Amino acid sequence: MTARIAARAILFDMDGTLVDSTAVVERVWGRFAEANGVDIVELLATSHGVKAIDTIRRHTPWLDAAVAADELAAYELTQNDGIVEIPGAAAFTVAVPDSGFAVVTSAPKELAALRLALCDIRVPAVLVGAEDVGNGKPAPDPYLKAAAALGVDPVDCVVFEDAEAGVMAGLAAGMRVVVVGSLRSDVTRGLPRIADYAHSTIEPTDGGFSIVLG
Repeated sequence: MTARIAARAILFDMDGTLVDSTAVVERVWGRFAEANGVDIVELLATSHGVKAIDTIRRHTPWLDAAVAADELAAYELTQNDGIVEIPGAAAFTVAVPDSGFAVVTSAPKELAALRLALCDIRVPAVLVGAEDVGNGKPAPDPYLKAAAALGVDPVDCVVFEDAEAGVMAGLAAGMRVVVVGSLRSDVTRGLPRIADYAHSTIEPTDGGFSIVLG
C-alpha cells in the first residue's frame, strides 16, 4: 500500500534507520558488559536509540560515565566490519534536498559521519549527535535542535526512526514519524512504516516535497 506524506524536511536517525550496525553494536556492548559484569541481554534491551552515556549511567552507575562513554566511542571507531546500508537508503537520501535533510543520532558525530560514509550515504550539513544535546532521546531536544538548524517548523518535519526512544522523541517534538524496520509497540501503533527504502521515493512539490512510501 502506497502512502504520501507532504514535508519540508526529513530528519533521519542513523543506526538501524540508515545503516545496519547491529553486529558492531552487539560486539561493542558485549565487550563492555563482560568487562563490567553486566547482563548483556538486559543492557541491549534498553540501549537501542539512546545515548551511550545514558546506558552507562543506567547499568554501571559506579563508573565515571563520561570517561566510559568516551572510551566506548573510541573503540567503536575501530569497529567497522559489518556496517551495511539499509537497502535503498543512499538512493533515497540523495533525493532529499539539502535544505530539508538532517541526521539526528544518539551516536557521537564522528562515529555517525564514519558510518554514513562507509555506506556511501552523504553526510548532511545538519548532523545532530550525542554531544550536541544534554537531553537525548526519548526527549524531543535532538529533533527540535535539527529542525531549528534547518529553519523548518516541527510540524513540517518527518522523522524516520527504528527505535522506541527515537519514535517517542519525534512524536514529542510534534513531528510525524515513519517507522523503519520491525519495531512494533503501543507507541508505533497507527504510524506509517517501511521495511527499507527500496520502494520509496521523493517527489518535489511547491514549497517542499512529497515522500512516497512504497
